[in-house]
Order: sequence, then structure tokens, then C-alpha cells
Amino acid sequence: MKPSPLLGLALAFSLSTAAIAGAGAAAAAGAVAARPVAPPAAAIAPPMAGPPTLQARSWVLVDFPAGQLLAGSNADLRIEPASLTKLMTAYAVFSALRAGQLHMNEEVLISEHAWRAEGSRTFVLVGTRVPVDVLLKGMIVQSGNDATIALAERVGGSEPAFVQMMNGYAQRLGMHGTHFMDSSGLPSPNHYSTARDLATLARAIIRDFPEYYSLYSLREFTWNNIHQENRNGLLVSAPGVDGLKTGHTETAGYCLVASAQRSGMRLVSVVVGSPSVKVRESGSAALLEYGFNFFETVPLRKAHDAVLTPRVYKGASKYVAAVPLAAVQVTVPRGQAAAVASSATVRQPLVAPLAPDIAIGELQVTLAGRTISTVPLYPAQAVPAGGLWRRLVDTILLWF
Repeated sequence: MKPSPLLGLALAFSLSTAAIAGAGAAAAAGAVAARPVAPPAAAIAPPMAGPPTLQARSWVLVDFPAGQLLAGSNADLRIEPASLTKLMTAYAVFSALRAGQLHMNEEVLISEHAWRAEGSRTFVLVGTRVPVDVLLKGMIVQSGNDATIALAERVGGSEPAFVQMMNGYAQRLGMHGTHFMDSSGLPSPNHYSTARDLATLARAIIRDFPEYYSLYSLREFTWNNIHQENRNGLLVSAPGVDGLKTGHTETAGYCLVASAQRSGMRLVSVVVGSPSVKVRESGSAALLEYGFNFFETVPLRKAHDAVLTPRVYKGASKYVAAVPLAAVQVTVPRGQAAAVASSATVRQPLVAPLAPDIAIGELQVTLAGRTISTVPLYPAQAVPAGGLWRRLVDTILLWF
């Protein structure tokens, strides 16, 4: 059947109309595309600003998860820690509590040495017995040297023995620029630390003893009818601040280790050697604000997530999951989360037996190709040695 001329005409008209409409739309689209169009505001990362200027001998701002140095000045300068020393005293006491060597309701005998302590005091009386709970609050809230020495003597047997423990913990935590001579922070040429080391210590307290960390947010404390307020004014004035400790001597200046958490992101600041209480607090608050404004914390792995499942030789199991013991997070400048990458490696060959507390590899986290964190990986469970046949077969395989 021959197509109708009218039908052909109608079809041609339709096609021509569609072509004109399409050309018009394309022209309009071309006109729009020709003009530079800004992306939505939400997609624009804020311009990176430099850190605030502080009146202090040294200072640092670090993220809690990985201890990355976000900003700092003279981070490794040897400084006098003053009462910031009590952070390590607390770490050692918390360790004794965790191990069951000490109990919160236990009453500690106050020695004459503790009672005669110089400087800040909780006003405990010689020969009396005071609960550990009260002594801890006296040390943390009031910075009482008498309460501090009483705890040191109870845990270490004597203050000098306890100080050896403090130095031992410092080495374990990687505080290689630190050495203690007493438990409370009296001036001495051989009693020193660094802002970076004190940030490491603050992170360790928060990470290792979450059950005791709330003591650092107490705003006041009363003992023997003497009421004293926490000297960390940021607990009242700065959003999210929940610790940690102040310090001051004439030679050390005014010092403050602070930590704050907002929207799941935690930062730690250390300010050492400021000229006044007001300056150490305003400087610490400015540091924390800078961190929260210009950085973000990126979660990468949950605790005990399998990163790799490597082959195990001579083991009862042929494979084992390699996992981080804690959640893996990194803090990066806002808007740069997409540039974060990670890669994992394990020791080769991996030969049983494997213990769950000995690292078998690591997860390396990079930002735009630069390593910003290295996290050890552990076996998800112990892998005992396999039977005779498994060991024999794998021995032969390892030869090749």
C-alpha cells in the first residue's frame, strides 16, 4: 500500500518541529553551560586558615583518635609541667584501680610527708584515713599536692618508688621527652616534659580509662567543709570541654591541657607557659575552635573489622582475620575526606602459633599520598600450631 502524501507531510512537519524544539533547547543549554556556574554551597570546603597566635612558650593541638599534630609551636621544647604532672599520677593510680590493687572506697592513711606537702592542698589531716575516691577528686579538681602524695605512697609504697612507675609509664606511652622527679610537679631541673608528650598522656587517659575520665569534668569539690572549684574555667565557658588539668608555678607559667568533643569529634589542646589564667584559657579555647572549624574526623574502620584475611602456615586454622583493636579514624582539613586512602600489609610468611595481642601487620592511612596514621593489625583470635601433618605440609610449601 502506498503511503498517503498527507501522512508524509504530517510526519515531516512533526520531525521538523521536534528538530527546531531540540535545537532551541540545546541552544538554551549551551547558553547556560557557557556561563561559569558555582557548585552548591554545601560542596565548597572552607578556605584553610592558619592557627591562632598564642601567648605561650609552647602549645599543640592534636586529634584524639590518632594523635595527629593539627597545629603547634615548640611542640618538643623541654618545659616544666607543674601540676600537669598529676595527669601521669592519675594514669598510674587508674592502672592500679583497673588491676584491683586499689579500690575507690579504700581508706588511705595520710602520712606526715603527704600532710606537709607544699603548694595546693586538699587539707587532709595527718594520721587520718581518707577514701581513694576523695583523694582522686582532691588531686584532679583541687590539684591538691597532699592528696597526690598520699595516693603515690599507697600505690608505690613510697613516693620515690611511685615516681619510678611514672617514668616507666611515660616510656611505654612513647613520652620520650619526659622525666619526673615527684608525683605533684614541684620545680626541678630534672622534672620536665613537652607539649607533645602531655598531649600523648591526655589521649592515653581518655582512651585507656573512660570509666574514670568523668572525674576531669567535675566543677567543684568539698572536703573538710572547704569548698573549691575546678581551676579549668573552660569547663564552664567553652562548648564541649570535659577536661583535663591546669598547672602553674612561677617558673612554669600558666598551663592547661584541655579536651573537647563536639558531634563525635574530639580534640586535645596543650598550652604551656602563658602569662595569666585568662590568657591560657583564651588561647586554649581559640585552639579548640580552630580545630573544630577547619578539620573533620573521618571514620575508616570499626574496631575488630577484618581488614585482610591472610594465609597462616603451620596453624590449626589456614586463615585468620587481621583486625584493628580500636576504631580507625583520622582527622583531616574539611573538604579533604575524599583524598583519604588506606592500604594494609601483613608479615610474611605468617607462621603459627599467633597470639591475639601481637601485631601481624599494619594499616597505613594516607592523605593525598602523605602518611598521616599507621595502625597495627592483630589476629582476630589466637591461632595455635596445627597438627603434625599440617606443619609438615606447610614446611615443604615454605621451602618454595
